[in-house]
Amino acid sequence: MAAGVRKLSGFGHTPDGQVVERWELDNGLGLRAEVLNVGGIVLRLQTPDRNGESSDVMLSPADIETVFAPGWAYLNTIVGRFAGRIGFAKFTLDGRTYDLAANDPPHSLHGGAVGYDRRVWSITPLATDAGPAIELSLTDPDGTENYPGTVTVKVTYTLTFTGIWRIEYQATTDRATPINLTQHAYFNLKDAGRSSITDHVLQLDCTHYTPGDSTLIPTGKVAPVKNTPFDFSNPQVIGKEIHLLTEGMGGYDDNFCIPDADGTLKRIGEVYEPTSGRVMQVFTTEPGVQFYTGNFLDGSIRSLDGFVFEKRSGFCLETQRFPDAPNQPDFPTAVLRPGETYQQITEYRFSTRDS
Repeated sequence: MAAGVRKLSGFGHTPDGQVVERWELDNGLGLRAEVLNVGGIVLRLQTPDRNGESSDVMLSPADIETVFAPGWAYLNTIVGRFAGRIGFAKFTLDGRTYDLAANDPPHSLHGGAVGYDRRVWSITPLATDAGPAIELSLTDPDGTENYPGTVTVKVTYTLTFTGIWRIEYQATTDRATPINLTQHAYFNLKDAGRSSITDHVLQLDCTHYTPGDSTLIPTGKVAPVKNTPFDFSNPQVIGKEIHLLTEGMGGYDDNFCIPDADGTLKRIGEVYEPTSGRVMQVFTTEPGVQFYTGNFLDGSIRSLDGFVFEKRSGFCLETQRFPDAPNQPDFPTAVLRPGETYQQITEYRFSTRDS
């Protein structure tokens, strides 16, 4: 199919009656995505295997009702205003304390009860030399989910002619506010979630992580990964030591620290799936990446193709500021102030490897 951006038939309506738009991006070389205007959700992402056959590599919800139902797992959506957990659903900024929705009791998760994942974004197709692209835009009013400041957000998805899904984020505010944006993409490079991801091979260029307590809030410490189950400095299957983990429903849900993060684009690791031969390298400008192994998936969410997502059927590498940063003074700042621009770039680079 020729490369480009196309508007497809819709995907139903939101609970308040707004039309859910569906857009297609195709680089003409086997990399193709379908994107919804609700949450910027990537409904499908298809990329070639070692035989040149393209198929889905992400966990996709069956319908729009799933997105607004209890137990929504943030499948492949933009999350904000603050991605990750904020401890005890509150933070203090410039001497004022803000109480948030405790939608992950007792903490606030991914922006609260109605975060960016459930908002309707405006989508504009773009013409770029790099590949087909769309710009998603959203205005988040002051006081929404009790966050201060009106925030204007733009997120650009590009499927490059070199096999990259490039995500560029930009945000401004009229009042000081915490902000932390990411794509909560669930990957399964073998079969889009029909089987476990524990046999995927992961390598992370991270020597330290931020340990969490029993409720997954960082303790404030930065600890070395060496001689722990969090050491992926050398490639190993995800499931090798996952049985040693007890927090977060028995799996990884942890923030890894990217060495020498300075706002420039750096490689933070790669994932290899032996059956398909697919390789995904991850690059980001952010200081952290949340590695999550789908621990809370429990078979209650049905896929676009009719099967259900079981525990560990997908993994996430969410590039971001550190969780609970508004309450952790020693973490990299996640506060955006008037006159500043929040910017982030993340790239998922796809290729294949012989068996």
